[in-house]
Amino acid sequence: MTATEPAGPRIDTTRPHPARVYDWFLGGKDNHPVDEELGRQIMSIQSDAPRAARANRRFMQRATRRLVGESGIRQFLDIGTGIPTEPNLHRIAQTVAPDARVVYVDNDPIVLAHAGALLRGTPEGVTEYFQADARDTAAILEQAGHVLDFDRPVALSLIALMHFIADEDGAYDLVGTLVDALAPGSCLVLSAMTADFEPENVRRGIEAYAAGGVTLVARTHAETAGFFKGLDLVEPGIVSVVDWHPGLGVDETPDGTGPVSLYGGVGVKP
Repeated sequence: MTATEPAGPRIDTTRPHPARVYDWFLGGKDNHPVDEELGRQIMSIQSDAPRAARANRRFMQRATRRLVGESGIRQFLDIGTGIPTEPNLHRIAQTVAPDARVVYVDNDPIVLAHAGALLRGTPEGVTEYFQADARDTAAILEQAGHVLDFDRPVALSLIALMHFIADEDGAYDLVGTLVDALAPGSCLVLSAMTADFEPENVRRGIEAYAAGGVTLVARTHAETAGFFKGLDLVEPGIVSVVDWHPGLGVDETPDGTGPVSLYGGVGVKP
């Protein structure tokens, strides 16, 4: 299938961009010198920033594998997709269940430029990408409804997205609206920045991003738990992403010690 927006978006390479900085942390090639400069500045404050990026991706992969293999989920709505990195969510899901249906959503022209890599799924399944702002929940649900059956369980994946949306911009309402649209048995998979483990380093890191024009919000454990209101948390609950079922990783080798400053959790809608 093809992305629902025309190819060839204009990408600003004069300012750093979170998706490209994240790509640089992951060792990708879809970034520019301005992104590397900010990445190195952040690493001078938080030397384990690349480890946190890797840990976040691995959390997504483990959560997806568990939901497909143990919970029988066959539909995924991934919002805030980011630049494709292998293995993508649909690769994980469709390796276990070739008929899995995955919808990717992002508002970033950088992601649109690489959307083709997000659409190489199995013949039995469906992978689709469309461009929309995470705050436009009505558009997301309307377009995703052409691919996903909202009368059946869906896994809503919000990986490293919500720390870009402040409380006053409706962060909790956004998640609540999306979850409300899902059938019982659906799941919320979420990871978000926290300052609970390294408050000073995270504060300085947020300031570095702010200097690059990016606003970030670090939330406490209790504030992160607010996103899962009304849901049944899958054990071990909301923990540092490295501590969420590390045994589910395939060929996953130890990558440093101690927590990283991202909480992760999975909640099931009763």
